[in-house]
Amino acid sequence: MKIGLFVTCVNDTMFPRTGMAVVALLRRLGHEVEFPVAQTCCGQMHLNTGYRAQAVPLVEGFASAFAGYDAVVTPSASCAAMVRDWHPRLVPGSAEVASRVYELSELLVDVLGVTDVGAYFPHRVTYHPTCHSLRMLRIGDRPLRLLREVRGIDLVELPDAEECCGFGGTFALKNSDVSAAMAADKVADVRGTGADTLCAADNSCLMHIGGTLSRTGAGVRPVHLAEILAATEEDTS
Repeated sequence: MKIGLFVTCVNDTMFPRTGMAVVALLRRLGHEVEFPVAQTCCGQMHLNTGYRAQAVPLVEGFASAFAGYDAVVTPSASCAAMVRDWHPRLVPGSAEVASRVYELSELLVDVLGVTDVGAYFPHRVTYHPTCHSLRMLRIGDRPLRLLREVRGIDLVELPDAEECCGFGGTFALKNSDVSAAMAADKVADVRGTGADTLCAADNSCLMHIGGTLSRTGAGVRPVHLAEILAATEEDTS
């Protein structure tokens, strides 16, 4: 299977280790992954702020960059939802490529048929399901099924897990007070689990929650799902 990595803007500029983890994980499972250098933004920011027309050339560029792949994987439920839900509406000719775009846990569980990826992560972890993964992609328990198979992990349930963390892209900018209050509630729930690691499938949400974790001295480290699944016993030795 020829797999293309759609790394996303946030990961490319701020969390490159997440993209590297996706590649390392899939290669360990025997799959080659390519990074098409022509890829750019998926257009989500433009669409969400009312610049629909400006998103169109980005959609066209995405379809062109990933046209030759059997599957496209992205470590972002938010951007995967944008591509699958909105790209065909903005550019009907992009529908075929959009249908082959998967968030990481979808690719692993639904396409590759694996839940045990050979990971080792000896930490107490709680998982936050992001809004786009829950409400647009309907990923359900796929990330948890993957995490439960990780050796050494102590996976603890997050209370009120389905509550939004308050990020929401430009929502955090336009409604900063509300956003901060929502993050504070989420952090209180995270701290209550006694976890030392917070996992999610979107670094944008982890960045938002992580800021509050850091400012409150919570001692909890935000780690993307891909990085946990890519971790092995050799990494800790």
